Amino acid sequence: MTTAYLGLGSNLGDREANLGLALENLEAAGIEMTRRSHIYETEPRDLPDQPWFLNLVVEIATELSAAELLARIQAIESKLGRQRTLPKGPRIIDIDILFYGDSVLDTRELVIPHPRLAERRFVLEPLAELAPMLRHPVTGRRCCRQSRGKW
Repeated sequence: MTTAYLGLGSNLGDREANLGLALENLEAAGIEMTRRSHIYETEPRDLPDQPWFLNLVVEIATELSAAELLARIQAIESKLGRQRTLPKGPRIIDIDILFYGDSVLDTRELVIPHPRLAERRFVLEPLAELAPMLRHPVTGRRCCRQSRGKW
């Protein structure tokens, strides 16, 4: 089993219900969630003229490869109505693989650890809640609240 961390976010419709549906669909897809963070409300970062997000992070235990996990996540996003029309734009649901064990991947389809992780308080705070001693496999730095949003 590999421990991985997923970041979830929603800023359209009933944001909390969208997150709940995503969690239910992850479980239904055979993805075992071991822990989840609280929900955080965050301001949009890259495209500010849109509704605020609700975000959370889940820790999972999986036997899926990173590519298989990505395929299941993308199927869930599609099922819940995710449309990729505007980069960084509003979305019903967004699910990102933040970490996949100690793996470092850089393919056209998938980059792990998530490439913009260190810039995103909306991921770092819930991640620090779950795994404050977690070390980034490239930088070796810990994710912790004292980091103030930096690795």
